[in-house]
Amino acid sequence: MSHASTTGTTPRKVAIVGSPNVGKSVLFNELADQYSAAVSNYPGTTVEVSRCGTEIGGVAHELIDTPGMYSLFSITEEERVARRILLEERPHVVVHVVDARNLERMLPLTLQLVEAALPVILVLNMMDEAKKSGMRIDTKLLSSELRVPVVATAAISGEGVSDLESMIADYDVEGSTGPRAPLLYVGLIEDAVKRVIPIVSGACEGRMSARAVALLAIRGDAELAEMIGEERPEDDSAALKEIQEELRREFADPVGYIMAVRQRNEARRVASLAVIAPGGKETLGETLSRLTMHPVVGYPILFLVLYAAIYKFVGGVGAGTVVDFLEGTVFEGLINPALISFFGWILPWEALRDLFVGEYGVLTLGLRYAIALILPIVAFFFVAFSVIEDSGYLPRLAMLVDRTFKKIGLSGRAVIPLVLGLGCDTMATMVTRTLPTKRERLIACLLLSLAVPCSAQLGVILALLAQRPLSMLVWGGTVSAVFTLSGTLASRLLPGTAASFYIEVPPLRMPKLSNVASKTYVRVAWYFKEILPVFLLVSVLIWIGQLTGLFDLLVSGLMGPVRLVGLPDEAAEMFLFGFFRRDYGAAGLYDLNKAGLLNGVQLTVAAVALTLFLPCIAQFLINAKERGWWTGIAISGFVLVVAFAVAFVLNMTLTVVSATL
Repeated sequence: MSHASTTGTTPRKVAIVGSPNVGKSVLFNELADQYSAAVSNYPGTTVEVSRCGTEIGGVAHELIDTPGMYSLFSITEEERVARRILLEERPHVVVHVVDARNLERMLPLTLQLVEAALPVILVLNMMDEAKKSGMRIDTKLLSSELRVPVVATAAISGEGVSDLESMIADYDVEGSTGPRAPLLYVGLIEDAVKRVIPIVSGACEGRMSARAVALLAIRGDAELAEMIGEERPEDDSAALKEIQEELRREFADPVGYIMAVRQRNEARRVASLAVIAPGGKETLGETLSRLTMHPVVGYPILFLVLYAAIYKFVGGVGAGTVVDFLEGTVFEGLINPALISFFGWILPWEALRDLFVGEYGVLTLGLRYAIALILPIVAFFFVAFSVIEDSGYLPRLAMLVDRTFKKIGLSGRAVIPLVLGLGCDTMATMVTRTLPTKRERLIACLLLSLAVPCSAQLGVILALLAQRPLSMLVWGGTVSAVFTLSGTLASRLLPGTAASFYIEVPPLRMPKLSNVASKTYVRVAWYFKEILPVFLLVSVLIWIGQLTGLFDLLVSGLMGPVRLVGLPDEAAEMFLFGFFRRDYGAAGLYDLNKAGLLNGVQLTVAAVALTLFLPCIAQFLINAKERGWWTGIAISGFVLVVAFAVAFVLNMTLTVVSATL
């Protein structure tokens, strides 16, 4: 394979599709020059899609790494974008990537793609893992059953990629082995399909088979219904609704469920013919994989992971050792004195000098907070997160907590944005768009705004409370209780049904150092590009606020609630900092404790109040963008009231308890 150069021909499009966690992106990088890949939002959406030009077999191709999808019947925005790419961009080849170890679970989407008459190549990825477990797959038999080309790969090592390239290059010659007989459903559904095909014949013409469109229409696909409504008379749309209503009356289960069961049964039949299952005893990796999802044993394992990754690594090493060195030795010992001396020499005007090296100066405070306090904590968190992600533990964590999350209106899938919120709540709020229902997205945004501390907050709090185990227990228990009660209340008050949950579980493996390094670099670079300008801007705003008296006015306004929860007046500045950025507020808490202004009870109350305090400006704006301005304002108002109410009750309780001891 050689990489594409500019030619006069239109590149053939190759869409890479499949479920999450099957190695699509790794295969994309193997097929293309990853350094020239362009990542952009798909038009009209907030979903990112990667594209790259390359040459395969001497012909220019455009590779498209589509978002994860489980079915052509789209639920999430990612699935809708993936299907839209298949429909609107008419790829020359659709490369369906599956986890070879979980073939039976993934073949239903293959069957849908084949039924839609799309030009499919089936890629059995992770064959190295399958072989290690003793599994064997007859690719020729599988190809014969599905009537599509099948290739086995291990994308992470490049095995089989050249065979895939040959299949893509020769698809016009070898890509079709004759149409597969349609997968038939029960009589009433087949009768409905025959009646619906004339109605939908104009929709998706030339892009998907009429039978596939009819099956999606019968299931009530809203996006397809809109397309059909645009291209067909109003009478046809009414007829389609009548057919859907007839099927709802005839069947106790939803039609979509009946179709899914039929597809799973066919997938089981095909897989049973092509797959030779491994025999012998369960391997150590399989045992560990099972235990991580066990409803009893899984939670102690989760505790050990969080203890090692978050408490010891992020809190102990990142927020402790590294921050102490950078903040104390480097900045306070070397950089800040030099900066103060230099600006004292070149700027005789005190007001202007304060902008750069004053108490809230751009350099002495903003730069110090960003580099010495926040950057190491965030970097250490993203290293830990990348290791957890690359090992395959994250999907297992989602499976483990699904039952618990159902009680607060979420599914196990929500664990991904919530865990990511421990790194950056703003980033995590954007990731909530991957959740399937509006109700689940709203609950996740609320909990991220209220009770999920970002890595800087978490790191500073863990470091400050490390020598106070009872305080840490009170802080963790209070925040966890608020998280659970708020989620439970929201799940009962907000309309909508409980979210369904499905996720592919890849094999557990040792994290690959290059993957961890690249993921950490991308995330830290994104975070730092966002955080450094904001920290510097906040310092400028505080300086302006001091000159105009506005900053003092806002601090005075916060002193009442601060005193009410038993904290010193100086803590008002910490909360104001926290409104600009949560991590800025965490740094303010660090300075307050360092100055000896907080006793044990006050430190515990301040840690709880700051954790629950208002989302930062960046997160508020993302909330408003994702959920709407009124919802964003309502979330912030609720969070503000809860934060000070909980802090007030906690202060009263701890004060009484400490007085009786």
